[in-house]
Amino acid sequence: HADRFEDIIALVALYRPGPMANIPTYCAVKLGDEEPDYIHPAIEPILKETFGVIIYQEQVMQIAQVLSGYSLGEADNLRRAMGKKIKSEMDAQRDRFVTGAIERGLTSQMANEIFDLLAKFADYGFNKSHAAAYALIAYQTAWFKAHYPAEFLAASMTFDKSQTDKLAEFRDEARRLGIVVEPPSIQRSDVDFDVAPGADGKLVLRYALSAIKGVGEGQAESIVRARGDRPFRNLSDLARRLNPREVNKKVLENLAACGAFDELESNRASAFAEIGRAHV
Repeated sequence: HADRFEDIIALVALYRPGPMANIPTYCAVKLGDEEPDYIHPAIEPILKETFGVIIYQEQVMQIAQVLSGYSLGEADNLRRAMGKKIKSEMDAQRDRFVTGAIERGLTSQMANEIFDLLAKFADYGFNKSHAAAYALIAYQTAWFKAHYPAEFLAASMTFDKSQTDKLAEFRDEARRLGIVVEPPSIQRSDVDFDVAPGADGKLVLRYALSAIKGVGEGQAESIVRARGDRPFRNLSDLARRLNPREVNKKVLENLAACGAFDELESNRASAFAEIGRAHV
């Protein structure tokens, strides 16, 4: 289980094709089921945080600094060379790394083995500062979802309201969490997704008018503006109060088809026909 922010950063970097193979090792060492392999005592401080697993590009650069005396600029060149995998550049970097490591007491074999390990890692290396930014957002959004699930889903659905596949995923998630998603309502729906207390006092999620196919943001705003704080009495009242220059017949027919007028006329076919006649 993650019990520190660094675990979330590591998860962001590890949970991708390639690095995923290191997740079992990371977890086993963290839980005390395995001993960490720090490769060389001199780089234990660099790998201690990640339980001996090389996860970040910054660790590759630090290892080169400690074992082979690289400057920060040289270490960045090593990172770039490993990323590009150009043989001539890699050969030059190997010579530089091995020479520096031998000067600092490593054997040629050990230096080459460590270089090979770093090169292998560089196939899928991730930048820690990049992972940390993602991890912070993951932590914040997970907190909101845990403590304010209905509001979080409403905000998420509003953000992705044009993506029907995403909206379906969020509806399924709401169902899983026991949160009622109300169908579109001309009387209660707002422009965007919103929450309100349901009959049992629990928050329900109100469907956005602007998320209905064929209903644009401006048209949804016009409908909500016309409703104000006075619910529509019937479809004729609705037709009188709407601005026909802002809300066209097609929009009203789409609203009727999806059940937004059910509270005014339970028969959707009748609502469809009546709204078509009433619209000027």
